[in-house]
Amino acid sequence: MKVDIQKEAVSAMAEMKLSVRERLEEMIAVGKLAPGTRLDETELATVFGVSRTPVREALIQLASMGLVVIRPRRGAVVAELGPQQLVEMFEVMSEFEAMCGRLAARRMSPAEHAALIAAHLACESARDARDPDAYYMLNEDFHEQIYQGSHNTFLAEQARALRRRLRPYRRLQLRVRDRIAASYDEHEAVVQAIVAGKGEQTAALLREHIMVQGERFADLIASLPQLASLAA
Repeated sequence: MKVDIQKEAVSAMAEMKLSVRERLEEMIAVGKLAPGTRLDETELATVFGVSRTPVREALIQLASMGLVVIRPRRGAVVAELGPQQLVEMFEVMSEFEAMCGRLAARRMSPAEHAALIAAHLACESARDARDPDAYYMLNEDFHEQIYQGSHNTFLAEQARALRRRLRPYRRLQLRVRDRIAASYDEHEAVVQAIVAGKGEQTAALLREHIMVQGERFADLIASLPQLASLAA
């Protein structure tokens, strides 16, 4: 019985750490914790109603994901990305998406096509309402359908990890004027290419959809100060 109790205690602690990590990750993703924000363990423990231990371990996990930077003797802060890092990470993200799309065009079943189309159409109301936060959440599901449709677990995991890393910045992109409408139209072209089984066309469309360059890059850089105001 003693062993069982210990196992339950270990399991409960693991769930607590996961919950704290997930909640912190979400706060970073939606801008409640802006890049550069100091993360005080005591304050966070109070907010989440836990001890400092699961908070500390959650911060270590987030640091391993690149979302948090832990500085010796100075504590943890939400990671900040400079312009060069953003360009490089979006370049890699665009290639991950292109690979997923190419495979999805070859491997998706009719049922998966239906789920992709449904995820695309679900974005329509948020597009019409010009609601960037609602569109962002629905957009996540659209891209998830493509990851699953690639039927390559390792590739999908890598794509998800990098998308999580870029979440605050991808969310910010949707606040640029007319970006939501343009994104929806780009999704429409991607859906048609996947359903038609056109792998190379799908890859090219998704690469262009994700890549930030030219005016889109300038718009993103100009919008970076908004991250702090979104967290206020």
